[in-house]
Amino acid sequence: MIKLELQGPVAVVTIDRPQRRNALGSELMAQLGSALASAERDNNVRSIVLTGTSPAFCAGSDLKELAGLSIAEMCHHESVTAAFARAMGYRAKPVIAAVEGYALGGGFILAASCDIVVSASNARWHLPEAPNGWLPPWGLMALIARVGPVRARRLTWGAKPIDAVEAERIGLVDDLAEPGTALAHAIQVARDLAAVPPEAIASTKRFFEPFIMADAERLDEVASREFALNCESPSSRKTFERFTVKS
Repeated sequence: MIKLELQGPVAVVTIDRPQRRNALGSELMAQLGSALASAERDNNVRSIVLTGTSPAFCAGSDLKELAGLSIAEMCHHESVTAAFARAMGYRAKPVIAAVEGYALGGGFILAASCDIVVSASNARWHLPEAPNGWLPPWGLMALIARVGPVRARRLTWGAKPIDAVEAERIGLVDDLAEPGTALAHAIQVARDLAAVPPEAIASTKRFFEPFIMADAERLDEVASREFALNCESPSSRKTFERFTVKS
């Protein structure tokens, strides 16, 4: 479900589960964590690109898998993904997201958690969790760091999707690319960063870490508790019924 390709000093990590729209299941997250850890340990790798196989970057959590879990088990599953996303902020090497198609839910937050986000101009961005009845259970600090709390709140309400042009305007996306070229653009960004001395890259990440990561771990815990409470609401139960989630 994960491909790791080395292109000189750049490691390209691809979520390769197109039949599930690259949804973030437990096994996929274990493989993804292993791939990024491998790239981090490789002294020949200076920067990392994270992308997804067509048709999308990532559709978020694997609801088919989550449908077989209790609410407590769902919270644990999401906490594993949360820890992975936070870890990108602490890694010494920069991680660049390359988004085509769409980034939904956890896929949206996963991309926002990367150091730099490149998106095709026609990509669709959306957080559908609140319309489903619950708060996204992790990663909102990354969104706040990018767009500020007021815009982050409106995006989290998820009343409607936004396109990448709007995402770039508000700071969610760093670079726009022509459709079909987001990966090539991201690899070039990664190559440019690879030319910077790695100790300076790592020092820069450490310096800005308190401003970007801030209270991320505690806020993930708060969001997870709110998520669990939301899962008991009538609106959430209606959503869960479609996926036969045990509560």
